Amino acid sequence: MHNERTVAVLNDLLNITNDRIKGFATVEDKVWDTYSPLKGDYDQMVAQSQVMKAELVKLITERGGNPDDSGTTAGAIHRGWIDVKNSFSGDKTEATLENVVFGEEAAIDAYQDALDSGDLCPESSRVVSDQLHHLKSSYNKFNNLNELKN
Repeated sequence: MHNERTVAVLNDLLNITNDRIKGFATVEDKVWDTYSPLKGDYDQMVAQSQVMKAELVKLITERGGNPDDSGTTAGAIHRGWIDVKNSFSGDKTEATLENVVFGEEAAIDAYQDALDSGDLCPESSRVVSDQLHHLKSSYNKFNNLNELKN
């Protein structure tokens, strides 16, 4: 197992985590007027993302790498698309949360690909697997939006 490959995969996940954090920052407070039961879960997702970021940074530096604290191009394009889409939408609330779900799906896929790649050392695999569990849990809470309206 080469540390370089592990660091590269971990940096990819760090970029995705940064995209999540940036995406969460775009969710407006008015969303919670309609979906108030999700507010606590959302706050937990935001806090968990910061913990995930710190864990990834630690793993990268422990393996001699430099954390890439940017986001992905795809994430930036997605956020831009959301802004354009929302500018033409009358009710942004449901669309905003649907975009959270879409982002969580993309993160889950990336994390699963990282685990399946075989490029992670055992400790990194354990941390990434734990983070994937958190992603799946948050995804499941937000996936059925119609059931969660006030």
